[in-house]
Amino acid sequence: MTISLKLINTFGLNIKTKFLTVINTEYDLFKLCKYSKKNNYRLLILGNGSNVVFLENYHGIILLDRIYGISFREDKFFWYIHANSGEIWSKLVYKCLKLNIFGLENLAMIPGRVGASVVQNIGAYGKELKDFCNYVDIIYFNNGCKIRLTNNDCKFGYRSSIFKRYLLSKCYIVSLGLKVSKFWTPRLYFNNLNKLNYLITPKNIYDAICKIRKYKLPDYRFVGNVGSFFKNPIVNLNKLIELKNYFPNIIYYNLDKNKVIISAAWLIKYCGLQGYKFGTVSVYNKNSLILINNGYANSKDIIKLVNFILKKVKSYFSILLELEVCLINKYGIIRDLKILR
Repeated sequence: MTISLKLINTFGLNIKTKFLTVINTEYDLFKLCKYSKKNNYRLLILGNGSNVVFLENYHGIILLDRIYGISFREDKFFWYIHANSGEIWSKLVYKCLKLNIFGLENLAMIPGRVGASVVQNIGAYGKELKDFCNYVDIIYFNNGCKIRLTNNDCKFGYRSSIFKRYLLSKCYIVSLGLKVSKFWTPRLYFNNLNKLNYLITPKNIYDAICKIRKYKLPDYRFVGNVGSFFKNPIVNLNKLIELKNYFPNIIYYNLDKNKVIISAAWLIKYCGLQGYKFGTVSVYNKNSLILINNGYANSKDIIKLVNFILKKVKSYFSILLELEVCLINKYGIIRDLKILR
């Protein structure tokens, strides 16, 4: 007997597995760890399946993360939020806004669950999860040991973390601790936020970002997608100067005094690929960072289209884009991306 994962990955790929189970409590996880170790099964965690692309049927046990629960405490200077991994990230942001806990509004409407937010170090409009992460609680698959990692332990990078690079196949993220300052300052310099022409409040920023995201991002319930497929590349100032000599309208954002973030969407669009269709998949016509399912997408077409985009961008700009999504084969997350070279 096989189970289709079509409804639990937002790209809507009709991939199958033999074992699928829901994790509601840490005790459920302890039992699964013991069972999988005894029977030598691999474990793979899914939240909403909103940042993963399955390339083939999975040979192992897929765990659906549904450990819920949120608690709040405060002191004079900070709010402290403890959120379990199965909570939906966008609902957490909205709840904080309703409770007058301000600071997370730039991260509105990012799909997925709290556990996945840590793996990706989610970010948008000038803010990232690492700016608020206080700690992460994990349970190791091999021995059921629960430990707490600090922000530094997580080794956050641009859309990356120690989990994405190394630990995800070895542990289960069970909860996240956030630390949010009570002294709110807006972050407005990304995209059109600095053009807000009315009173700047957390609610107005939240509403503006939701409006932008609804326009730029297709609803996966109707159009299969995994959000941004590619990372925005980071380059040094010398590379930026070189690019601006040939492409004066290139879009970029300052990262620090020595580096900038280049808009990958602009690079792909400049190559003439916005709206480009290849077999069962396409580049979204409103946002070239996004690949969409034309109805019956398959992994072969995805790989071919991604390869085509990577080669085009490299030939125009001498920049090799990196993937933001996690690719998964029958054994788990693919670390070696030679398949895309």
